[in-house]
Amino acid sequence: MTAYAPLRVGLVGYGLAGSVFHAPLVSATEGLVLDTVVTSNEERQAQARAEFPGVRLAASPDELWPRADELDLIVIASPNRTHVPLARAALEAGLPVVVDKPLAGTAAEARELAALAAERGLLLSVFQNRRWDNDFLTLAGLIEDGELGEVQRFESRFERWRPQLKGGWRESGDPEEIGGLLFDLGSHVVDQALTLFGPAVQVYAESDVRRPGAAADDDTFIAITHANGVRSHLYASATTAQLGPRFRVLGSKAGYVKYGLDPQEAALREGARPTAGEAWGVEPEELWGRIGSGESPLTGGGDPVRTLPGDYPAYYAAVAAALRGEGGNPVTALQAAAALDVLEAARRSSREGVSVTLLPHHDEEQHA
Repeated sequence: MTAYAPLRVGLVGYGLAGSVFHAPLVSATEGLVLDTVVTSNEERQAQARAEFPGVRLAASPDELWPRADELDLIVIASPNRTHVPLARAALEAGLPVVVDKPLAGTAAEARELAALAAERGLLLSVFQNRRWDNDFLTLAGLIEDGELGEVQRFESRFERWRPQLKGGWRESGDPEEIGGLLFDLGSHVVDQALTLFGPAVQVYAESDVRRPGAAADDDTFIAITHANGVRSHLYASATTAQLGPRFRVLGSKAGYVKYGLDPQEAALREGARPTAGEAWGVEPEELWGRIGSGESPLTGGGDPVRTLPGDYPAYYAAVAAALRGEGGNPVTALQAAAALDVLEAARRSSREGVSVTLLPHHDEEQHA
């Protein structure tokens, strides 16, 4: 087995994404080391120093580019509006990049970044961690094994009950902030649908601002018709007083229904960390989904299906392998662009009250 020097990571942003997801996952990945955290917030600097005693700190991303030769990867976990300019700056400095979703505010910007990365021969990957959710991995296995027959309808929900605003850029109505649930949770549900069922050809959406004082969409529905005929119905909401199933997937042979969220985010928020050789992403048997036909799972219909463990650490393990030339990019910028095509079409559909037809891109990678 070849021994490698650890790849040195610069992390831009230490809010929710940086402190809860990226820093812990990077530091838990063999072959990666968290070298520098960029944040101008003194409290967050202290938090980073406490959790990672050897980490270097920087107040601005501009401090990283002059010492690009001291780093091997930049992770961008700063507010959405900064993703494109920071990714461009990192690539122009000769550094591979991981960007938290959404990669950009438009598909065109995502494709421009993809072209720049290809021109420079650099990795540009997007952190679509929900591809490694426990329920998604389980569902993908059921589909691959033919347990559902031919899938006809895919229902996916990221629903929450948050009647009070939390504030911050995610709830801003300023288009430059790229806030709202359509581009936040919508990025996840659309990426999952495209990953499972391939390209979209038709999009219809309803996107509303429900909560008093809210300026960005907080209750959104997206309907996708895929090129293979599957229909995806996707929900992202902060105003759901009674939560529906996370997945309801209906096929010609059977259906699969799964309630509850993958446990990894909650574990990371509570300070748990993935450790080699220890169980991670495992949920109790009472939360397993059920597969069957002809009866509701809530009245005993169907059979329980063991939920596979969630595996967020697999994303950064794949990034490390790709940087060493031992594997492919786990989530490409062109895949992110295809999802942004859908999100932009959904925004237009909701605004104009129309169904939007998507045209294929000749250079596009397909998810499924």
